[in-house]
Amino acid sequence: MAKHMTYIFSEDARAQAEFYVQALGGEIVSVQTHGELPHATEEYKDKVLHLSLVAAGVNILMSDAVFEPVQQGTAINLVLEFEQEPEAYAAFEKLSEGGTVRDPIKPAFWGSLFGQLEDKFGIRWMITTGS
Repeated sequence: MAKHMTYIFSEDARAQAEFYVQALGGEIVSVQTHGELPHATEEYKDKVLHLSLVAAGVNILMSDAVFEPVQQGTAINLVLEFEQEPEAYAAFEKLSEGGTVRDPIKPAFWGSLFGQLEDKFGIRWMITTGS
């Protein structure tokens, strides 16, 4: 059996992680920088090598993209399913600040709330409630 983890490469992992903690609640659990590596270079010493956070009760891992630029795509969306409608509405509103609402959160034909957005860091999210 496998365990799924989300790992986000970012232009600024610390700022992005702080945004998710503010938007969804939670905390940054740990941060390691390239400066902690043996033979670290001055250029990358403050860049995030590995960051762990918990937001909305979900573990998310992050790193600064230092060896190649971040390229946003449309193939993957992060999905958060909430038990309570007020939680879903609040998460949608906060995550969409500075971003783009692709489909406003509203009751869907299958009986759950559902909405799509792209946050200000270019990450696509689907926010829903259990059916």
